[in-house]
Amino acid sequence: MSAHGHVDLGHTVAGWTGTTMALLGFAGAGAAVCAAWVPGILIGLGVVVLAGLVTWLLHLAGRGKPSGPRPEAEWDWRVRDTGARAGHADCLGCRVAGSRRAVGAVAATRSSAALPAAEEGA
Repeated sequence: MSAHGHVDLGHTVAGWTGTTMALLGFAGAGAAVCAAWVPGILIGLGVVVLAGLVTWLLHLAGRGKPSGPRPEAEWDWRVRDTGARAGHADCLGCRVAGSRRAVGAVAATRSSAALPAAEEGA
C-alpha cells in the first residue's frame, strides 16, 4: 500500500512530460546563473514556458486528466481521457482553448446534472 492511500494521483503523459521539461529548464537556467551566462538563463526559462505549452496541448489531446477523481480503471498513466475532445467543465485550459470547448463542457455538465432530477420525478 502506498503512503498516499488508495487515491488517483493523476499520473499522465501530459503531467510527466511537462514536469520533466520544466525540471530540465529550471536546472539549465540554474546552471546558467552559476556560470553567469545570460543566454543560457533565457534558454532555460524558454524551456519552462515551452513545458507549460506542451502540457496544455497534451491535455487538450486527451493525454492529461480532468479535474477531480477518476474511476480506478483510468488510473494508469497511458489511459487517454475520452472527455478531452468536448472539454472539461471546470477546466481553465479548456476554456482558454476556445469557446466551443467550454460551451460543450458546460452543456454536457448541465444535461448530466438535469438527468438525475428528471429520474427522481418519474
